[in-house]
Amino acid sequence: MTASTDLWEGFEALDPQDITGPAWDEPIPVRARPTLPAFPVHTLPAWLGNMVSGVAEETQTPVDLAGCLALAVIATAAGGRAKVCVRGQWREPVNIYTAIALDPGNRKSAVFDLMVRPLLAAEKTLIELSGPVRAEAETTIRLAKAAADKAAQRAAAADPAERAALTAEAVSLAQAVEEVAVPAVPQLVADDVTPENVGTLLDQQGGRISCLSAEGELFDIIAGRYTGKPNMGMFLKGHAGDMIRVNRQGREAQHIDAPAVTVGLAIQPEVLDSLARIDGADGRGLLARFLYSKPLSLVGSRNLAPALLDEETADAYTRQLAGLTLALAGWTDPAVLTLTPEADAVILAYQKVTESRLGKDGSFAPIVKWASKRDGAVARIAGLLHLATHPEDGWHRPIDAATMAAATELGDYFTAHALDVFDAMSADPAHDAAYTVLTHLQTTGTGVFSKRDLFRALPRSEFPAISDLDPALALLEEHGWVRQQPPPPRTGRGGRPPSPRYETHPRITRSA
Repeated sequence: MTASTDLWEGFEALDPQDITGPAWDEPIPVRARPTLPAFPVHTLPAWLGNMVSGVAEETQTPVDLAGCLALAVIATAAGGRAKVCVRGQWREPVNIYTAIALDPGNRKSAVFDLMVRPLLAAEKTLIELSGPVRAEAETTIRLAKAAADKAAQRAAAADPAERAALTAEAVSLAQAVEEVAVPAVPQLVADDVTPENVGTLLDQQGGRISCLSAEGELFDIIAGRYTGKPNMGMFLKGHAGDMIRVNRQGREAQHIDAPAVTVGLAIQPEVLDSLARIDGADGRGLLARFLYSKPLSLVGSRNLAPALLDEETADAYTRQLAGLTLALAGWTDPAVLTLTPEADAVILAYQKVTESRLGKDGSFAPIVKWASKRDGAVARIAGLLHLATHPEDGWHRPIDAATMAAATELGDYFTAHALDVFDAMSADPAHDAAYTVLTHLQTTGTGVFSKRDLFRALPRSEFPAISDLDPALALLEEHGWVRQQPPPPRTGRGGRPPSPRYETHPRITRSA
């Protein structure tokens, strides 16, 4: 036996991990959500952009909320009354669907009131202007019905020789009664409506209606709140302008050749996540029809003494919006908005960018259904911007290149937000919480921590209860950033068990 052998006699080989602990693998990154662009207010005409900025300042809300709602309001005024002729037979109606995600406490109702109230004032004016027309129709029907009734009585009492002629006269007068209809009371905006109600309103309102709400209840209704099963057909056709034919037993048939539904909603962020779970919402294209916005909340950093909305700005908004609404209200055939050659070149270049990114490896692959409607959405937005820029005679002018360029900038804005929304829909719900925990550990350079100490160090707004840490810690452990240490042996004295302890990846301590 050599001296070397004597030296190690009686010792067993040691695993290096017995000394250093288990080796750490390369952790999987947990990245923050990207910073999303703010709504480009400068793309709006001055009277509209000034209102958006003024409302956002007074209410201390993200400009995105008033900006997206401004587009929905203009779409309410013009929807069903204009189409954009992009190229050849490609025509896009100017109604849109928008959904803005903001947590409660962001004064959404206040913004809706300021942006929508002038639209309701225009609706009231339409009701007043239609009063004499409806009264005349009601009187005409009443007189025609009385004449038809008298003719029927004369025919019934007539001699056989005269009965045929009098009967024909009575039938003709009865048919005349059926041909006279009393126009429905004008309505631009509806709230908390079922798909069936939407169909009825479209039938009554000349093929257009708008659903504007500071809540997201419309999604609950589409998901089947009243019927127990999803009912989205009316909203699919109402966005595309596809013909609607509804025949229900015991009711008059509803025929709408070119429906135009506009939707403008402010919803809580978690509602977006639930949208993907509506049966058929993705497959049938409902999700792809919305223009999404997920602005950063200002709660906690708001100016408590903001500048108030300027009266001249509010008056200009009310005046211009009313003018556009009233000018288009009586149109039965939609105005066709054409493009200048320069505007056509702008949207063609935009189409080429979209097409190049739709492939399997393209940046739009995760949102291919939404991105396939991107160019059409830009054309619709261009039509809205054009009519807002020329509210008195926009239907007599072609859309110019500057307006189309502004629409493409808004298209890029909505694209960035759509990418984030659809990514969040498919992501692990614990991702954001895990990122918050990881950021805290990296900032403090924590090597070992207990669950209880971590809970005390984190904000209650994000982790109200200690159990809210479980999904985040599980994801971080799965990604290799932390691992739980074996619990210490129990003493048998009872009492509360010790809080679980974790150790962190060496990268965390090195990054401090």
